[in-house]
Amino acid sequence: MKNVIKAAGTIGAAAMVLFLTACNTVEGAGQDIEAVGEEIEETADESKPD
Repeated sequence: MKNVIKAAGTIGAAAMVLFLTACNTVEGAGQDIEAVGEEIEETADESKPD
């Protein structure tokens, strides 16, 4: 029974590491997409006729 609990704990810890890594990756992608959107918005504003 101790082996099952130990294995479950190890699997749970590995799952948390993967989950947190994925969150950082998604957050970084979101920041990149936001930056591109801001650049497009700035370019569009500069291109507007007065």
